[in-house]
Amino acid sequence: MARQPRYFVEGQPQHIIQRGNNRELIFACERDYRFYLECLKEAADQHALDIHAYVLMTNHVHVLATPHVESSISKTFQSLGRRYVQYFNYSYKRTGTLWEGRYKATLIDSDRYLFTCMRYIELNPVRAGMTAHPAEYPWSSYHVNALGRSDSLVRSHMLYNRLGSEAHVRQSHYRKLFCSAVSREDLKAIRDSTNTGWVLGNDRFRNKMEQLSGRRTAPRSRGRPRKGAKLSN
Repeated sequence: MARQPRYFVEGQPQHIIQRGNNRELIFACERDYRFYLECLKEAADQHALDIHAYVLMTNHVHVLATPHVESSISKTFQSLGRRYVQYFNYSYKRTGTLWEGRYKATLIDSDRYLFTCMRYIELNPVRAGMTAHPAEYPWSSYHVNALGRSDSLVRSHMLYNRLGSEAHVRQSHYRKLFCSAVSREDLKAIRDSTNTGWVLGNDRFRNKMEQLSGRRTAPRSRGRPRKGAKLSN
C-alpha cells in the first residue's frame, strides 16, 4: 500500500509519535535522554519547527510541534533519527534499525485539542504507572509549561501565552488543567487520529484543513450507497 502524503498547513500544530522497533528501549540511561533532547533542539531550530510539548518514554517519544515550512517535521526527525541512532548503536555496541518505521503524525485543531494534547503527552508517565504526578517525571515539558523551568527547546504556542500576561499566571492556569485526567473520549480520539494519520478535529475543522492541505482528512465512509443515492463520477 502506498504511503499517505504528510499533512502540512503552515502554523498548524501536529502531534508526532516515534516508537522503538518492536517497542524496545530507545533510552537506557540519563545521558541518552539528554543527547536526544540536544539533537531535537538543534534539528528543530535548523528546520523551523516549534516544539510546544514533549515526553520521552523508555521506548517511544511524543512531541507536539508547529511546522513553519513543509519540510519542518520530516527534516527534523530525519536529522534527529540519524544522529541519535548512530550515537545509540555506538554506545551499546549494536547495529541495525532503532525505530519502528516512520514517525506518525497528525494535524490537530488547536482551538479544541491543543491543551488536551499537551496534557495527553505530559501525563504519559502517569498513565504508564511510572509516576503519580507529571512533575515527578524528569523527561517531559511539564516542568517548563507548568513549573517555569528554563528550556530553550520549548516554544510557547499563542494559546498558551493567552493564559495570562505574566509567566507565573500562565503556569498556574496550566497546572489547573491537570486537576482531571484526559477523558476516555479524548484519549481515543487522540490515539485513533495519531495511529491512522487522519486529522484530529470536528467536521468543520477537517473540511477547512482539507481545502488548505489539498488532501482528504478523514477516511471515506464504508458500505453501500443508500437506495436512490446518486453516484458521483
